[in-house]
Amino acid sequence: MTELGTRLKEARLSKGYSLDDLQEITKIQKRYLVGIEEGNYSLMPGTFYVRAFIKQYAEAVGLDPDELFEEFKHEIPSHQTEEVAQSFSQSPTRKKLKTTSTNKMMESLPKYIFALFIIIILVVFWYLFSKKTSNPGEQETVDNLPLEYEQTSVETPPTTEGNVTETEDDTDEQPVNEEVVDETEEPTQIISEGQVQPDGITTIYELSGTDTMNIRVEVSGDTWVSIRNENGEEQVNPTIYKSGAVVEHDSTENRYARIRLGASQNAKVFVNDEEIQYVQNITTQNIIIKFSEEQ
Repeated sequence: MTELGTRLKEARLSKGYSLDDLQEITKIQKRYLVGIEEGNYSLMPGTFYVRAFIKQYAEAVGLDPDELFEEFKHEIPSHQTEEVAQSFSQSPTRKKLKTTSTNKMMESLPKYIFALFIIIILVVFWYLFSKKTSNPGEQETVDNLPLEYEQTSVETPPTTEGNVTETEDDTDEQPVNEEVVDETEEPTQIISEGQVQPDGITTIYELSGTDTMNIRVEVSGDTWVSIRNENGEEQVNPTIYKSGAVVEHDSTENRYARIRLGASQNAKVFVNDEEIQYVQNITTQNIIIKFSEEQ
């Protein structure tokens, strides 16, 4: 095992990650992770992937990849430098072709502008000429037409004193309907105290007093977040979320949600806007929310 591999393995163990956990976080195959820790880079698909995989490994366990590359540069293959140099050697040809194409376009630009200017002038002259040759007396004829007003009279139906009195009496006799407000108390949800399972990293909470299960995870630092149903199917994109990210899922239909946190101190879990209080103070843990069996 190389010094770089030892450093990375110690950081992984301090985070409480197994190789399976790290494979799930970085999406790098487990055999490549083992090769990095043992310094056996021949397992990699190519020397280009060595630095890329080491960088992902370091970021997942909280190390600075640039510092590691500088400190252990004698252990890491430098084939990437040759590829970059070859890429730069081809750049002048592309730049030269692009410059030539741009120069030809600039030379033709004045011709296009002059032609466009001539077209605009012709369109303006045609519009003015068409407007001038239209019938000038048409508008005057319309303006000189006399305006006719039709006067209508509105007849007011006769009212008698007796009718008014009868209407007033009817109004006084109409009963007043009082609105009855039916005040019903909305059910309050209850989240049971978490029960720690024998595996030591899973806590189960039971939800009652509600028909909905809206899960929300607010992230305040880099942490792995995944939400699965009772069949183990992923409900959101399982990955490392950055500070400020919010992961949401409506698990009402599933009646069950398993939330896995890679760094639980950097995440808060809410159920229907009510925060879950962690029972265990550990880095990696599983939070299971399910409806109460009595509900």
